[in-house]
Amino acid sequence: MGALHLTLASASPRRRDLITRLGVTPDAITPADIDETPLKAERPRDYALRMGREKALSVESSGYVLAGDTVVAAGRRILPKTEEISEAWRCLKLLSGRRHTVLSSVVLRAPDGILRERLNENIVRFKNLSDEEIAAYVAGDEWQGKAGGYAIQGAAEGLIQWIRGSHSGVMGLPLFETRALLKSAGFEID
Repeated sequence: MGALHLTLASASPRRRDLITRLGVTPDAITPADIDETPLKAERPRDYALRMGREKALSVESSGYVLAGDTVVAAGRRILPKTEEISEAWRCLKLLSGRRHTVLSSVVLRAPDGILRERLNENIVRFKNLSDEEIAAYVAGDEWQGKAGGYAIQGAAEGLIQWIRGSHSGVMGLPLFETRALLKSAGFEID
């Protein structure tokens, strides 16, 4: 990475763990503090990219800023980052037995203000979930603050029939796209 300073604009421990898989350790972790309310009639793809951009632009740094956002969508409906058990329950009931889209944006802001961005799109299908399975899942804490009420890297992985796309993208930081952005910015990645 040389003399380039990189700030990760995320409090997510998953994003921190994922970026280290690329051999990159951020020089600073500065969570973005922005309003994450979707705009009226905003499409999930547009929302994911807008959130990534706004996070990248909101963090003070004279170096590079890496930001991202993960959106779970059922059709055009953007599911919340669940804060209450009832929200998680509703999301999992909605996703039960159907496929949905997980969009992960990654945005790199260079010191000169230029933004590079990528959008990773994945399709995930849950099995038909019984009320008992949903109750068992929400009894844990993995759903808290997670888009769509679940974390693929935990117990929910056993409830997912298949994914088409990037496992790291569903987790919250698509490594292929992140690596491409960093390399295009001159970061040394093995």
